[in-house]
Amino acid sequence: MRLDWQTYTLELAHPFRIAHGTSQTRTAVFVDLEGGLGEAAVVNYHGESVEAVAAYLEAARARLEDAPNSLQGRLARLPAGGSRAARAALEMALFDLWGQALGAPLWRLFGLDAGRAPPTSFTVAMGDPEEMASLARAAKMPVLKLKLGSAGDLARLEAVRAARPDARIRVDANGGWTLETARRLLPELVRLGVEFLEQPLPPEERAAYAELKGSLPLFADEPIKTVRDVVDWAPYVDGVVIKLAKSGGLAPARAMIEAARGLGLQVMLGCMVETRLAVGAAAHLAPLADHADLDGPLLIKNDPFEGLGYDGARLVLPRRPGLGITRR
Repeated sequence: MRLDWQTYTLELAHPFRIAHGTSQTRTAVFVDLEGGLGEAAVVNYHGESVEAVAAYLEAARARLEDAPNSLQGRLARLPAGGSRAARAALEMALFDLWGQALGAPLWRLFGLDAGRAPPTSFTVAMGDPEEMASLARAAKMPVLKLKLGSAGDLARLEAVRAARPDARIRVDANGGWTLETARRLLPELVRLGVEFLEQPLPPEERAAYAELKGSLPLFADEPIKTVRDVVDWAPYVDGVVIKLAKSGGLAPARAMIEAARGLGLQVMLGCMVETRLAVGAAAHLAPLADHADLDGPLLIKNDPFEGLGYDGARLVLPRRPGLGITRR
């Protein structure tokens, strides 16, 4: 099978600061497998690199040469180890080809109702309180996700709440708090009407999450990469964040959603800073989720793809066959 890929620099609309660091650009690798498209997000704090993505794609190229002419047969040939983001990109491409062959968008082939996709939140990156308040006002989105995780977080949250008293607010600390900080801030989050708290502590402090449960729903993100992770974290949190780039693609992500449902966990379907290609792929699973954080394309200036729409916070799922995403 013909397999090509290219590295692409995503230019951010605003500097993107989280607890892991600040960036003004992000890197993506776009995959073209016989006309099926996919995207690998190169996120350093998830252990990804352009070199790791390329190595996985090279290994997959050889394995796909004589693969059975079926979705299941080709998926089985994908290398088991290595870059999860690269696997997700190839899986997107294979599902794209499958949907194109059947002449229908993936959400329809999955038996889902596109109208049941939850509204997406809009991410406000960490900054000075006044800067975050200004971004929140300008966004005019009903659901905001604030990136926190350092000193001065309460002032940031209060500034955004004052600027947007009408907004539904969620907080993501990206593991940047200590247990003491989390204990101190939780009552303030409740007072300010925060809906839920994502990844307050580093993943290695899982047991400490049990001490925080009760006053506000807790979600785990960074450590949730497999079904096993969903099971292991279930006693400590109220929900999990599932992303294609972490899980390795649509099929693993759907299995994780089903596991979370069986364990009584809420599900938020998220994304990295990605284009409409990867986020559009994830959106096909959005009707299965309680919450969506699929705003990646809204954070970048040079998205080369189209097909996923935004009507305010409402996701307008692709209607074309397969992923339904095409180059502009």
